[in-house]
Amino acid sequence: MNENETVDPKTYTEAKWRTLLNPMEYHVLREAGTELPGSGTLIEEDRPGTYYCRACGAKLFRSDAKFASGCGWPAFFAAEEGATYQIEDHSHGMHRIEVRCSNCESHLGHIFDDAPQTPTGQRYCMNSICLTFEPDPA
Repeated sequence: MNENETVDPKTYTEAKWRTLLNPMEYHVLREAGTELPGSGTLIEEDRPGTYYCRACGAKLFRSDAKFASGCGWPAFFAAEEGATYQIEDHSHGMHRIEVRCSNCESHLGHIFDDAPQTPTGQRYCMNSICLTFEPDPA
């Protein structure tokens, strides 16, 4: 592929995703799995910066929307405009709202309306393994 060519990750086959992601990343991002609470590497990240989709690199969240929710996963009160979309999730005998990356349709986590301490009242409960973090330049 040349540098001017763009690839739409929505066209990737699951076989292609398996070559791009390690087994745990694939399980969470492509099979809507979850990482164990408290196990993620980005829970305590508090530097200014930007969070991106691990699968496709799309910009998802700014650090100024992150807050300490105590839920065991990184939590944000807002996503970047148009970066995510939501679908109903009835798995595991529960009704939840799943959050997916708008660019590649990968699973990121769930959103809950249980954060009255935030400007939106929402908690985007995201799996660390679904995100990469890039700190702002010093």
